[in-house]
Amino acid sequence: MGLTKVTVAVRDLAKAKRPYEHDFLVDTGAIDCLVPASRLKKAGVKPEGRAVYELADGTPVEYEYGFARVAFMGAETVAQVIFGPENADPILGAVALENTGIGVDPRSKKLLKMTAKALK
Repeated sequence: MGLTKVTVAVRDLAKAKRPYEHDFLVDTGAIDCLVPASRLKKAGVKPEGRAVYELADGTPVEYEYGFARVAFMGAETVAQVIFGPENADPILGAVALENTGIGVDPRSKKLLKMTAKALK
């Protein structure tokens, strides 16, 4: 998929802190969202565990992850977010897209709200 970006707000579950808002790269090949660690911590998101992730070049890396409210295009969900490196571009992963019922048109590369979420 080409480069598609969308403005996303990420915040702690209790909505106690100011959200981190930025243009995120939409990556349907990534399961989880990724945000620079300092930005997540400033938004009040706390690490909950560690997991091994595979980079695009196949390299395994271990990162902390937590849970956050992720809002974009008028929709909101709770998603697992990776505490990424400071120089990383934020990524909006497939789980957050699917949870909100927003898909990617493969031809236009635009984000589209689905008329209904699949329940079959």
